[in-house]
Amino acid sequence: MKLIKENRIYSIGTYLKEHFGKKMVKLSIEAGFTCPNRDGSVGYGGCKFCSSGGSGELASNIRDQIELLKNKWPNVGYLAYFQSHTNTYAPVDILREKFYAALSHPEIEGIAIATRPDCLYDDVLELLSEINKEHFMWVELGLQSIHNATLDSMNIGYQLSDYDRAVCELRKRGIKTVVHLILGLPGETQDDMLSSLDYVCSSSIFGIKLHLMNIVRSSPLYQEMPDYVSFNSIEEYVDLVIRMIERIPPHVTIHRLTGDVPRMLLVSPEWSYKKRTILNSINNGLRDRDTYQGAKFAEKTNNQNQTG
Repeated sequence: MKLIKENRIYSIGTYLKEHFGKKMVKLSIEAGFTCPNRDGSVGYGGCKFCSSGGSGELASNIRDQIELLKNKWPNVGYLAYFQSHTNTYAPVDILREKFYAALSHPEIEGIAIATRPDCLYDDVLELLSEINKEHFMWVELGLQSIHNATLDSMNIGYQLSDYDRAVCELRKRGIKTVVHLILGLPGETQDDMLSSLDYVCSSSIFGIKLHLMNIVRSSPLYQEMPDYVSFNSIEEYVDLVIRMIERIPPHVTIHRLTGDVPRMLLVSPEWSYKKRTILNSINNGLRDRDTYQGAKFAEKTNNQNQTG
């Protein structure tokens, strides 16, 4: 708790440095997967907010990324991050080949796998369990919202019950789970977003990613709602994120507080490419309010203990 009060949040960077004893960098990998709501097994067109690149435009291969980064960070370790599209949506033999190929690289010290809650089939879970016993690993679930009406309207193709099952199965196998939430989805209030946060934080997760809802030119949502803006200002977004940070349990690692979109693809919010400005504003706001991750969570826990 002392460390969080000093740093304001428990970042994944802090956790990884504690675990590995050095700075760790994720290398985004494009493995050639698709999604069940792109190929017709669940739907077509993909999630309405996704670009044609499947939210992974910056992904490339391991060797090229290490060559680019080794001069900037000469003494770091690397994690293979399977990011684009749904990285458990393939026959298990193909998944095994791709995951172990990444892990066999001499400079890769762990793996992170992003997927959908409805794409953790029994054989895939067994493969993940096998990898987890031998290597550092976490699995990322792109939940986005706990509200089924929102999931339906965004053509996501799964329901909250799929998430509940996925988290339960991963937890049974001791697999660390990171959950994605999108802030500013059409039709959702800030209370809806806070409800999503509280729900996932109660499900024994390892980490959380908060994404700003960006409208990108290649997304179906832009075609449908070209004038939609998720937040009117940086200040509005920052205020919500700070209130969310206060509700996140102190042991949950924070992996993201905004979003990365290539500026050439971005439509709105027009300021959202200013990632450093947004993050600095969040950090400054935490300091100015003299608050930190888990401040409201601890308050809630203390109140429950007093009344219990």
